[in-house]
Formats: sequence, structure tokens, C-alpha cells
Amino acid sequence: MMSVFHSIWTVLMFILFIGIVVWAWSRRRSGDFAAAAQIPLEDDEPETELIPPAEDKHG
Repeated sequence: MMSVFHSIWTVLMFILFIGIVVWAWSRRRSGDFAAAAQIPLEDDEPETELIPPAEDKHG
């Protein structure tokens, strides 16, 4: 009985894998993936927002 369950599970996971591959390589997704591939090449925003403002020294 357990081997039947393992066989069914293996077939279901293979079908899921094939579905993900088809989804990833579909023409509808190619534009999204092309845009995502360009993200590392884009300029970063200036980091001035991350620097805390200088404190005034009264004294």
C-alpha cells in the first residue's frame, strides 16, 4: 500500500514540476522575467536617506 502512495506522490510532483517549467517558459511571462533580469544592472537610489541627520552640538 505504501509503495502505491509513493508512486502516486512521485507522479503528482512530476506533473507539478512540468507545470512550473511550462509556466516559467511561457511567452506571457517572458516580459516579466526580462524586466527582472535587468534589476541588477539598474542604478541604485542615493543612500542619503539612510544617513541619519547630524546632531547639533550645544555646548
